[in-house]
Amino acid sequence: MIIINDDHFPICFLHLGGPLFFSPPQSVPQNISAPVDPSTSPCFQDLEMPAVAVFHRVALEFQDVPFGITNRSEVLSHYNITGSTISLFRLVDSQQLTLEDQALASMDDATLSRFVHTNNLRLVTEYNAMTVLGLFNTMIQIHLLLMMDKASPGFEENLSTYRRAAQLFQGEILFVLVDSGQKDNRKVVSYFRLQASQLPALAIYRTLDDQWDTLPISQVDVDQVKEFCAGFLAGKASREDNKSEDATAKEEL
Repeated sequence: MIIINDDHFPICFLHLGGPLFFSPPQSVPQNISAPVDPSTSPCFQDLEMPAVAVFHRVALEFQDVPFGITNRSEVLSHYNITGSTISLFRLVDSQQLTLEDQALASMDDATLSRFVHTNNLRLVTEYNAMTVLGLFNTMIQIHLLLMMDKASPGFEENLSTYRRAAQLFQGEILFVLVDSGQKDNRKVVSYFRLQASQLPALAIYRTLDDQWDTLPISQVDVDQVKEFCAGFLAGKASREDNKSEDATAKEEL
C-alpha cells in the first residue's frame, strides 16, 4: 500500500488483525491507494488486547491524524511487520516509527498520546515542549524557524506563504513555527540572539555542528526564504553557537 497525503499529516496504524479501517471516519485520507471502508468493523484475533481499546480512545484525541487498523498481508509485508505493532508514518521526512512487543503490552493512553504528539511533525511544525523531541529525532539536520507572534496582523497569510516555501525543501529542511508571543518561547528567540524589535525573523540551524544564521523580515516571501535557505546550504554567512554562553539554552531548544 502506498500512502500519499497532501496535507503531510502523520498516519498511525495498529497492525493486529482485521480489515483496514480509519477512526474517526472523518479523518480518512482522500488518496490512500487501497480499498478503504470507514464503516468496516474491526475483526481482531484478540479483542481483549488492551492496546486495541487504547488505540480507539487515543484516535478520538487526534482529529487530524488518520488512525487505521489492518491485518492485510501485503501491507504487513511491504512495511516489514511481523507482529503486533503500532506504526506512525511521518510523511514530512519519510520516517516509520513504531511501538511493539513490550511497549504495546504496557501501553496506556498517555504513552500512545505522547508517542503521537512527540512525533507529530508536519510540513510546518509548531514548536512546543512535545514536538521539540521529534524535531531532534529526525534524519533531517537543518531546521528553518519562523519566529512570529501568532496574534499579529497578517499571521495566517504569512503562515500560508511559509507552507508554500516548505514544499520546496521537503526532505531537506524542516520548517518550524515558533510563536514569539508565547512566554515559554522567549528562550528560543534569545538563543539566536534576536531582540523583540527584530521580529518577525527567520532562523536557520544545523543540528550536526550548531551552525546557524538569522534574517529579520517584515513578512514571509517565498523567494526570500529560498534565497536564505540556499545561501545557508551553500555555506554562506553562518554563525557557530557560542557554547560557553548558550549551552543551557541549546539543551532546552
